Amino acid sequence: MKSVALIHTVKSVANTFEETLQKGLSEEVKVYNLLDEFLAKNPNEIGEFTIENRNRLFNDVKTAEMTGADVIVTTCSTLTPVIEMIRPFVKTPVIAIDDAMAKKSVTFGPKILVMATAESTIGPTKEKVGKEAAMAGIEPEISELVMMDAFKAMQALDMEEHDRILRERAKAIKGYDCIVLAQASMAHMEKEIQEITGCPTLSSPALCIAQVDAVLKEM
Repeated sequence: MKSVALIHTVKSVANTFEETLQKGLSEEVKVYNLLDEFLAKNPNEIGEFTIENRNRLFNDVKTAEMTGADVIVTTCSTLTPVIEMIRPFVKTPVIAIDDAMAKKSVTFGPKILVMATAESTIGPTKEKVGKEAAMAGIEPEISELVMMDAFKAMQALDMEEHDRILRERAKAIKGYDCIVLAQASMAHMEKEIQEITGCPTLSSPALCIAQVDAVLKEM
């Protein structure tokens, strides 16, 4: 049986992602979970992803590699720029949660809104979308909306308040070619936000899982 190692930074995602992954794959796999909340909390507190945190993430990835997993997946967009640095030093394929989402987002048009609850996620997600746009020959207009009050509600495991905040802020949004939900913890709001805004809305988990499935099939 093949196996997948998951690296999480948010408890609510760690609690649900494995089940979603198993349902979305073509075959049953073993799953190993690693939760490192510090890598989400610390960058939001100090405003940067430090060298120490890069080393911490590198150690997490190497720990995941030592499980013998066929694929490693990081479920937090804050980690994506560093994952791109780490990949050359890891034999196991490493998939970032927003790889497939960023690639798809630029197919709708240049005007893209990135919604996030964690400020540390905005920069990496905009950078990722920008790179995908450049590869597609598109000059993007990327806007951002950060809802730190929703992040605090999520940390308190009050997802009802988290969802209420997203719902209220979405009512003022219109006119975008695509809305990107920057964090996996927002994915359950994808359809509702699309209905409220009238804009195509993407979240990362389903697209990421499809990518994982494709990689496993090729093995």
